[in-house]
Amino acid sequence: MGLISLLFRNPGAFVLLVIPLLYSIILHELAHGWVADKMGDSTARWLGRLSLDPRKHLDPIGTLMLFVFGFGWAKPVPVNFNNLHDSRKGLILVSAAGIVANILLAFVALFLLRLLNPETFGALSTFFVYMAQINIMLAAFNLIPIPPLDGSKILMGFSSRQFQYSLARLEPYGFFIIIGLLWLGILNPLISLFEWIIGGLISVLLP
Repeated sequence: MGLISLLFRNPGAFVLLVIPLLYSIILHELAHGWVADKMGDSTARWLGRLSLDPRKHLDPIGTLMLFVFGFGWAKPVPVNFNNLHDSRKGLILVSAAGIVANILLAFVALFLLRLLNPETFGALSTFFVYMAQINIMLAAFNLIPIPPLDGSKILMGFSSRQFQYSLARLEPYGFFIIIGLLWLGILNPLISLFEWIIGGLISVLLP
């Protein structure tokens, strides 16, 4: 099941998948902390979370889910939004940072893929395909506007206090709502949109 079964069936594919998956999640969280640090909150830096060292970011349950189901999470980077220079703007930018990081990683992966000959660099091309797919999926998933996902915080940044309070009250039920939305296929149009945008930009740069 998941990456564990892949490890025994195809160790090479396991390595090609687990590396981009692991670091895509880590860079997502690192981006939150980096932007928060630039906007006045150094909590992540004080706690040593502005690092690429996986040991700083791995969550035991999230890592287990990663290996069993192929989808997991890292420990959320702590952010004190009260320390930000502009709390509303900071809420939007810090929350969006992880999604933007994933989109940029997907763009770089697909851009480099277009420069390679898949028949000559088969393994490397497969790595870039995995990297792009994983990061597009992570960006789409985190854009769902249900707490505790980043999309909900971005929406809060544009909303009134009353709506923020109402949205925050959904968090205890967020997991179940998100599972339901995933079952309904909510990610499919978002994934298609990101693929279309990234593909269009690459076509302009590499006609």
